[in-house]
Amino acid sequence: MQEILLNWISWYFYETPKNILLAWKNFLRFGLDYFSTPRLIKTLFSPWKKYSMTYARGFSFSSYFETLFSNLIFRFLGAFFRTGLIIVGILFEATILLVGFLIFLAWFMIPVFLFFSTYHGIRLLSL
Repeated sequence: MQEILLNWISWYFYETPKNILLAWKNFLRFGLDYFSTPRLIKTLFSPWKKYSMTYARGFSFSSYFETLFSNLIFRFLGAFFRTGLIIVGILFEATILLVGFLIFLAWFMIPVFLFFSTYHGIRLLSL
């Protein structure tokens, strides 16, 4: 009987929390890989989908400023969309942090809840 109790304690307080933390870490890594947050931050001001116009041969103020303005628009669009994706990725990571913490905390609260609910049920029966 003691061996069963010791195995249960080892499983409940050592093995399962370790697996919960490992799963939590995997979800956090998945979020970083799925939303590519570090890469989006590195390429924040790159042109959107690598769109860019090349400058024409010779020099003309109108074609030079047209190309410059177009390339700036592509970079602005890239920064705009990447910023949105970065925000979504950060919100996803924050949600995973919160949910993971609540699951980890809930795992340790289950025995306390069971003890108090059993105590309260016995108390109600004895009235």
